[in-house]
Parts: sequence; C-alpha cells; structure tokens
Amino acid sequence: MPTLSRADVPVSSSSLDLPDSPGVYLFKNKAGRVLYVGKATNLRSRTRSYFAKNPDRAMIPELVEKSDEISFIVTNNPSEALVLERQLIREHKPRYNSMLKDDKSYPYLAFTNHQFPRILYTRHPPSDSRHWGPFPDAGAAKRMVQLLRRQFGIRDCKELLPQGCLSMHIGLCSGPCIEAGNYQDNVDAAAGVLNGDAKVLLSELVSEMQQNSDEKRFEQAAKVRDLIASVQRTLSQQVISSRFYRDCDAIGFASRGDLAMVVVMHAKEGIVQSQEKWLLIHRGDIGESIARFISDHYAARSPPRLILLPTPLPETVSAWLDERRGSQVEVRIPHRGDLATLRKLADQNADLQVERQLRKHAGSLEQRAADDGALLLKQESLDHIVCFDMSQLQGSERVGASVVLRNGRPSKKEYRTYIIKQDAMDDLRMMSEVVERWLKRQDEWPDLLLLDGGETHLSTINKMLSKHGLSERFPVAALAKREETLHRLEQEPLILDRIGRVIVHARDEAHRFANSYHRKRRGRRTLRDPLEKVEGMGAKKLQALLRHFGGRKEIKHASREQLLQVPGIGPALAIRILESFKS
Repeated sequence: MPTLSRADVPVSSSSLDLPDSPGVYLFKNKAGRVLYVGKATNLRSRTRSYFAKNPDRAMIPELVEKSDEISFIVTNNPSEALVLERQLIREHKPRYNSMLKDDKSYPYLAFTNHQFPRILYTRHPPSDSRHWGPFPDAGAAKRMVQLLRRQFGIRDCKELLPQGCLSMHIGLCSGPCIEAGNYQDNVDAAAGVLNGDAKVLLSELVSEMQQNSDEKRFEQAAKVRDLIASVQRTLSQQVISSRFYRDCDAIGFASRGDLAMVVVMHAKEGIVQSQEKWLLIHRGDIGESIARFISDHYAARSPPRLILLPTPLPETVSAWLDERRGSQVEVRIPHRGDLATLRKLADQNADLQVERQLRKHAGSLEQRAADDGALLLKQESLDHIVCFDMSQLQGSERVGASVVLRNGRPSKKEYRTYIIKQDAMDDLRMMSEVVERWLKRQDEWPDLLLLDGGETHLSTINKMLSKHGLSERFPVAALAKREETLHRLEQEPLILDRIGRVIVHARDEAHRFANSYHRKRRGRRTLRDPLEKVEGMGAKKLQALLRHFGGRKEIKHASREQLLQVPGIGPALAIRILESFKS
C-alpha cells in the first residue's frame, strides 16, 4: 500500500493539524491501543467533525473521551484509503468499529486445476481453481462436499495413490488414480450443481428419502432429508422473479444492540438465485456498518451492476466499487416497485436471522463450549466430535465404543459399540481395529477425532490413517487423563482447562459408554446357560431340549440315546452335550 506520510497528534479540537489529503486516521489510547479506524477524503475536515457540538453518532463522545492521540496515514487516493482501512481493522480489531463477527473469512468450495480435479472445502481457494462461495453456513457447505463426493465420486486426496485409498473402497471416490473413466464428466456435473442446476440432484434425493421412509428406514430417511436441506441452504435457490432483477445484489440489515445481520440477495437474469447472511458487530451507525461490510464483501469478488442499499454509501466506497468492477456500479435506495420489494425482503430476512442468532447464543451452553474448544485449538469449529475408548478385563470381553458430540451435545443415535475381532490384547491394536472399522462406514468426516489415550495412541492411529491416505482429512488428538493433557501431531501438549470442557466431556462420555457396554457383556456371560457354550447349540435346539426333558437337571442325567430323541440333536451334538456336563 503506497503512503505519503504518517504522524501522531494529540486529541483535542485546537491541536488537530492534519493534512487536507486522503488517508486513514486511528484513535488511540495512552497504551497505544487502537480504538477506532476511519478513512477520509480529507483527513483534516473529517477528524474535526468528531469535535462538533452535536456529533452524528452516539459513540463519538465516548470515543473522544477515551482517546489520547490520533495517528494518521496519508494515501495517494481515497480508494487506497478504503483498502488500508480494511486491513487496519482486521489487524487491530478496534473496539468502536463495526466488524464482521470473529473477523474471519467464510469458506469456499473449489475444484483444483489438476488433470483429475480435487474438491476442496477451504477459506483460501487456489487462484487457478474454479470456486464457489463464500458460504456463511459452514456446516451446510461441508455436507455439500460429502454429498458431491458420494453422488459423483470426486476425489479430495492430496495425491493420487497407485493402490487407491479407503475413500475409493467405501464409495466416496470413483478412483481416477486407477481408472480415469468419465471422471471429468462427473466433475462437470458436480460443478453444474454448484452453479445452481441442482434440480436433478434434489429430485433424486427426494425419491431416495421417500423410498427409505416407505421401507421404514426412518433414520436413513432423516439423513437424506438433512442432505436436501444442506443443498438448499448452500445454494439458497429462490423462486422470486421479476423482469427488473438484473445483475444486482439487494442488501438487507437488522440489528439488536451490538449484534447485527446483513443479508445479501443475489439476483440475475430475472430471478433471485441465492442468499447469503453475514453476522457483524454493530457500533450504532448503520451507514458505517454497511460500508464496512461492502468493503469486505466485494474485496474477494466482482461487484454486480446494481446494488440496492438501505442507506446512502460514501462516495469513496462507490468509487472503489467502480474500480473493483472495472465499470460503473449503480448504487440505489429504492422506495417503490419491484426493486424496493426485493430490498425490503432482504431486510425481513436479516431481521429473522438476527433473532435466530440471539436465540442460538442465549439458549445453547453446549454450543458455546464447542465454540470455546474450537478457539482453543485454533480450528474453524468443533461442532462434530467423535471419540473412541476401549475396555477389557484381564483380556476378557474386549470391546470398544465411539460417541459423537454435535454442537457440544451427545448425539446418542450415532453412538456405536464394537466387539474386538482379532486376538490383540493391548489397547493400541484394539483401538486401531475399531477406528478402521468406523472409517469404512463414514460419509462425513468429523471436526475432531478424539482418542482416550496418550501420544502412543495418537501415533498408532495416525499411522493407520496414513496407510489409507486419510492422515490429513481431519484433525486427530489424544486426551490423557493425567492433568487432562491433549496431544496433537507436531504440536506441544496442551493442558485443558474450563475452555476445553467440550473435549473433556467427549472423552468422559466415551469412557462411560465403553465401560457400560463392557459391564453389560460381562453380565450376559455370567448369566449365560452352560449349554450355550456347546458348539452347534443354538437357541432353538436349547428350547427343544428344555421342552423334551422339562429342565436342565433332567438334561444333565440324560443318556446319549435319550438326547438323540430330541428333534435337531444329532450323534455328534449329543456327545458334545454329555462332555460339557462332565467338564
């Protein structure tokens, strides 16, 4: 960013001596903390307006009172000031600026520019990729990736493996590494869905849901229903149309206190094609919040020909939009007609979304715990955690269990138990077997795969995942009970406190569930009839014996010939029954 000069001046109306140049100004306190960042076509006149007797914004008197100096950076033109303002707000996160909540970018879906394109869920799509987004609903975007992989067999691995990978064997990839086939046609079909042509896909999903429901597979029908909702949320297809809907964005705004929501409805070729929502921290000035949003939103995309707004836009921002598009962008505040209807509809959607956001934050302590855990691990989210634990007693009844947390809450319909099949007696090989069996049944990867164990467990499971080409698909961690230490690959151990309570809860829940299943298995073994251990003795043959002899005591004293009189009992089985009583 080219600049001409930079200086600091004390905060008072009499001592202000800023140039008549475009640039950025920063209000700071004694500690050097940036409280507010603004842009101006004329720095001198803009900053003097903060000391007017009747300021135009409620926050200005408080800002001036808490500030001790004004720093400014002169730029070559107002457009550069707009870009610099956005960068400084991202860097300093000033208290009195409106800003995108968490000030993070939103995810994109992309197809890489490889011979066999790879699908990506990313916040930073490669410059040479085909990409769609950003998508404010990150969860729906993730499910969209899984759906496209399942329907079209699109690969997501970083490299092509000559032997294929687990994704290919479980039907999530068509295996172009082994046989290309019509892979490019599948990629084009998936791109068509992301471009909005999802009617065929949605029709197939509705038919699949109805079939599952008719066959009373209600759990599977519910999963397909959720997939349909994810497609609709991701693409946000609308049926609103008008001949006035050109290439335009209608921007709606609603706020409750310092929480605000901006909704953008995209219209093209006579139809509203999609809708996006963005959460902001609002400082009381609608004009500033809208301008801040626009400078962020269109920094990563070309503006449309027409933008419908609820409030006027500063000339510097309008000029910047023209520069971004390469031609004039018409900015309007419609008061009547179809365009006004569309603009008001965006406001209504924003109002509904901000109310929904307030209910979400007020009513879900579990979601807050998941958000805290994601912040602690520096991840985008921890809304989907899968945790594994093993249980055995002196080598007997070796079992494993997995639990799932969704948005911080146990999703008990997704809990699973496992009976160990191999002869392994140690936790490491048992857990490796169980996780491998779990992998083969997944069509959605978690935000975190958690193990009840330490560094050795983490290393063992990661080696198994690497063997299947899955080592980098999702984060893996192991939580040791000693001091609640979390181990992650290539990172220092982390001792969890209250902020990591969702991770500890997942581990404790897996431990409880595994032990409960183990006790249940031990109880069944204790109560089991000795005759059940006889090879070839099923429930029906045991019932036939009891009906014939009237009780176990009579069976115990029966001869071989008497046993042979029971339907289903042959000579070999009769001998085994007699030997079982002798032993």
